[in-house]
Amino acid sequence: MESAFNEAASNDTINATVPDYYDGGEVEYLCEEEMYFGSINAAFFFLIFIFSVIGNGLLLCVLFCYEDKKKVTNLFVLNLACSDLVFTLTLPFWAIDFLSHWVFGDFACKFLIAAYFVGLYSSVILLTAMTVDRFATVVLQWPSSLVKRQRCAMGACALAWVISIAACLSDAINTKVEVHREDFFTCEASTEDKLGYYLQVSLLFFLPFAIIVFCYSAILRTVLHAATRQKHRTVVVVLCIVVVFFMCWGPYNMLIFILSLYEPQDCNVRERLNLTFDIFRLLAYSHCCMNPMLYMLSQKFRRHLVCLLHCGNAKRKEREKEKSIGQSTSNVIQHAAVKSLDVIGRNSAELLELRF
Repeated sequence: MESAFNEAASNDTINATVPDYYDGGEVEYLCEEEMYFGSINAAFFFLIFIFSVIGNGLLLCVLFCYEDKKKVTNLFVLNLACSDLVFTLTLPFWAIDFLSHWVFGDFACKFLIAAYFVGLYSSVILLTAMTVDRFATVVLQWPSSLVKRQRCAMGACALAWVISIAACLSDAINTKVEVHREDFFTCEASTEDKLGYYLQVSLLFFLPFAIIVFCYSAILRTVLHAATRQKHRTVVVVLCIVVVFFMCWGPYNMLIFILSLYEPQDCNVRERLNLTFDIFRLLAYSHCCMNPMLYMLSQKFRRHLVCLLHCGNAKRKEREKEKSIGQSTSNVIQHAAVKSLDVIGRNSAELLELRF
């Protein structure tokens, strides 16, 4: 993952008192018994994975079953859910890495790093596209044609995935499995190209943040003077999604940026930074569970979700009812057959008595 992520993870495992000698003759004493939260992080990663798969899975089912997928907002929400799932599917592998070490090999290391960044970058770009769409619709009132707006949204979604895949390639290429001891492996990204890393973070996180702030400043000014309540609702929903994203990912990215420039030598400072890093990382990763919870605030989504769950229950009850009806019919037929045989038997006996 990010260079700061790997450095912090490596620092968590340091609990020796042996001095570290460098070529310049300087000696740096490693910290004693730094706290290690690998098991706690792994447990939270598994929990986030479970909630995200369930939440985003239900969200996709509701969108496919009850919503118009050609609607622009639904199109963005659909792609955001897919983006969250791509990111989510990498979490069990990082959890296992925390519990032991990297056991999946070099190809899996590169592939999962790529999936991690595809999920992250696509979320940022899609949220920016959603905000620009709201800005164009509410402030500029463009495009006037719904078909043009749908085409622009589909193009923006496709472009988000293309840019994300292109941006993650450098991270995947620069990532490899490092051997620290005879039987201890880590999946680490190269820290040589720091300028490229700063540029990428600036373009794919801070620049979208600046665009979103600008767009919503104009949107809120326009909405406050508008009388259309439906537009106001849509803007509030998109605003909540964007605010939650940056509240989750903002502290984590800021801390990564700081750790890329500053490496503390004091053991207490390092321990506090490692703890802060773990907390911010869990907050950031929990974002993939947030969007379904935000949609639960919508009465229409809750109604669709209830219909979806009741539909499953209704189908199960219908199958049980059909099965019980089938069994009842079979019992009736069997009873009728037995009764017919009894009647035929009695008639035959009567005929025999009359004959003889």
